[in-house]
Amino acid sequence: MHLPPIRSLFAATCLLSFVAALSAQAPAAPKLEFPAASPTATLKQRVGVTDIEISYARPSMKGREIFGKLEPFGAVWRTGANNATRVTFSTDVKIQGSALAAGTYELFSIPGPSEWTVIFQKVGKQWGAYAYKPENDTLRVKTKSVALTAPVETLTIDLNDVRDTSATLNITWAKTRVPVKIDIDVVTALVPQIEAAMAGTGDKKPYAQAAMFYLENNLDLKKAAQWMDAAIAAQPDLCYLVYRKGLILEKMGDKTGALAAAKASLVVAEKATMPALKDEYVRRNNELIARLK
Repeated sequence: MHLPPIRSLFAATCLLSFVAALSAQAPAAPKLEFPAASPTATLKQRVGVTDIEISYARPSMKGREIFGKLEPFGAVWRTGANNATRVTFSTDVKIQGSALAAGTYELFSIPGPSEWTVIFQKVGKQWGAYAYKPENDTLRVKTKSVALTAPVETLTIDLNDVRDTSATLNITWAKTRVPVKIDIDVVTALVPQIEAAMAGTGDKKPYAQAAMFYLENNLDLKKAAQWMDAAIAAQPDLCYLVYRKGLILEKMGDKTGALAAAKASLVVAEKATMPALKDEYVRRNNELIARLK
């Protein structure tokens, strides 16, 4: 057997090492990315004590006629592009008055000239609505669409009219907006927790927050007044707590007590060193005083 000379082996080894070193030093080719035709978006919104998350792809009109043409009336639509739109609710909710349990759903819809069907379906990781099966529907609701005077180029799904107990999910594209009402029974969920917290031991209780929750949700106003008194006792120099005590007394029908609270709050507000706080609560107290006279 013929063996290569040691000198040749050494030269070959050096050459391979040099090539490997050059390869290691060569910059990697940049990752090539193209703009998405329908870019994805994720919306997160807290409504009361409920977290809502919506993930969807956003197609644009691009000169096309949308509803009744690109998206035919009477046909199931993925309510977006690419993968079916997903909506997650952290608590039970009501959609257009119908109950829907907490969880993640795929959002489909059936456009119509003036009325839409909005569908919440079990998650099937669907691309488009090609494999859509109505037997997998969890909830179907109907809602009237709203005609817009100016077109919206890119599909937009948002949450607006946000309150502690409700919000509106809007599906908006082209010259159409589809409002879907979401209601949340925050009172049933939160009152037992508030009552337990206030009955517990310890000095740090959410007196002011609990009082305002009861005021805003038309609950036990006597408790609300007592809790606000406790909050004021702990921080008597906070003009906004005294102002809120006035709001509670006003709703209880105690105009004399509410007027006294507003005047006391006004005195403290006028001494505030923060201009924004001073201006805000001088104005609010004067409005409350005028309302009570």
